[in-house]
Amino acid sequence: MSTDRNPGIPLDLDWVAASRVNRSAVERRAATLPGRRTVKADWQAAWLIRAIQVIDLTTLSGDDTPGAVRRLCAKARAPLRADLVAALGLTDRRITTGAVCVYHEMVPTAVEALSGSGIPVAAVSTGFPAGLNPLDLRIEEIRRSVAAGAAEIDIVISRRHVLTGNWRALYDETRAMREACGDAHMKAILATGELATLTNVRKASLVCMMAGADFIKTSTGKETVNATLPVSLTMVRAIRDYQARTGHAVGFKPAGGLRTAKQSLDWLILMKEELGDAWLSPALFRIGASSLLADIERQIEHYVTGAYSASFRHPMQ
Repeated sequence: MSTDRNPGIPLDLDWVAASRVNRSAVERRAATLPGRRTVKADWQAAWLIRAIQVIDLTTLSGDDTPGAVRRLCAKARAPLRADLVAALGLTDRRITTGAVCVYHEMVPTAVEALSGSGIPVAAVSTGFPAGLNPLDLRIEEIRRSVAAGAAEIDIVISRRHVLTGNWRALYDETRAMREACGDAHMKAILATGELATLTNVRKASLVCMMAGADFIKTSTGKETVNATLPVSLTMVRAIRDYQARTGHAVGFKPAGGLRTAKQSLDWLILMKEELGDAWLSPALFRIGASSLLADIERQIEHYVTGAYSASFRHPMQ
């Protein structure tokens, strides 16, 4: 398996046309995932620490302010309270979230707040969340975010190309966005809740990977339906097939609706069972979340003390 970035491949319309998804089979498999493995005690705590390390800590609100973003970045640097870190015997370990994700306007603030931490800043771009701006404006937004210091760009695809089966247009747009990203890694948001069928989800996943996406991502978090296990299973199996055919590993990011520590374990189990241990690291797996970290911290405090604490003891900002 190549450890280099996914360079993409020419659009293979025959592969896309031959893609089919058996929804019933996918839903049956997804329903078994939460019960297939029981992670308890020390193991659960270790898995929750791993979950923290793959979170893209996110704020995408209309009332974002520089102060709120700086506080979120401070949380990304130290996602667990110092007393819990000490109780776990991890004071010699560097524990941070995988990234901080913000709107373009807040990229310079986040970059400054995370200076020296090694935590990348991800910017949502290309007319997020609808992705309906003119293509030249979407490309320019990417370039400006990269110039401002964003190391990762979360782009949104044109859903209409999927719904009308215009795979060439989807490929060409996504490829142009990948080129605009330059050295910044590109996560392609499919907005799966708006793609109608799991077959469309699989086809869109393949086309975005062919176009050079470093990650494929379920949702903007703004749709009515966001990350679900059946959709995620469909996408990670597309990743597995792409890697088998091309040798290039593509990352996966579920986003939207993941709020509990238990859900983070379900998605880690999905990645381990379907793609293997290599996809349990921030390089190939992220969880887009804002409130998830607080519940994980509460669960770790329960492991340490035997009691659940109030949510206000674990502020996000």
